[in-house]
Amino acid sequence: MDVRLTSEQRQLRDAAAKLADDLGPGSVADLDDGGRVARLEKNVDATGWRTLRSDEASGVEVAIVAEEFARGLVDVPFVGPVLADDLSRRLGREVAVPPSDGPSIDLTHGLAGVAESPVELGDLADEDAARWYALALAATTADLVGAARGTLALATEYAKVREQYGATIGSYQAVRHLLAESLALIEGSISVLRHAAWAVDELPVVEAVEAGRVAKIYCARSALTVCETSIQVHGGIGNTWECLAHVYLRRVLTATETWPVKLEELTVGLS
Repeated sequence: MDVRLTSEQRQLRDAAAKLADDLGPGSVADLDDGGRVARLEKNVDATGWRTLRSDEASGVEVAIVAEEFARGLVDVPFVGPVLADDLSRRLGREVAVPPSDGPSIDLTHGLAGVAESPVELGDLADEDAARWYALALAATTADLVGAARGTLALATEYAKVREQYGATIGSYQAVRHLLAESLALIEGSISVLRHAAWAVDELPVVEAVEAGRVAKIYCARSALTVCETSIQVHGGIGNTWECLAHVYLRRVLTATETWPVKLEELTVGLS
């Protein structure tokens, strides 16, 4: 496996990142900006990324978009539609994206329309159904990694400007160590995510599912730790409604509980 992204994949990543940066919420108040959300929905729809699998895109490319969207807290559905598209491709007929199940702790609704056990899945051969599940694991794991990256960036920027005792808090060793440890967790998460996303299409199906489960457990633990660290670095303001740190945490909790994985499901050791 070559973990490096191709030039086309880097272009996809950059395009997804720019869209997220331009139209994603920059504050909690922006989540209620209907005009912004409408523009975001229009732009996401225009990209065609929700039908990446029909366009023969790889699991890596789906994960690239999902990761950047979570980093930027993109608050229109992506994972649900792209999984419905993959299911449609495997069935040879259109599968509608299910409506949202209702209120969620995820204020960005990034996983709205996700169906963990769509009825159409029963019409697939076992291998196709398992590959769809592996893609679902990879996509939600990408959501975890993106959210972790986003909240770390939020905390890092805050540490550069917040002053205590006449110096920015980022100048203190304790804070620097917290941020560095979070970065190390994210770097490890990116590696296991990249492998799981590649495995969706390239490894035997049993190994692809195993890679997805390992990545989901590892990245869920790491992302939760990074989110808690971000809130800690923000101090008192990190526990307020106005700070975006809790929005990232909510997204991580939602992605963790969507296709959750238990250690007992693994055939390899993971402490």
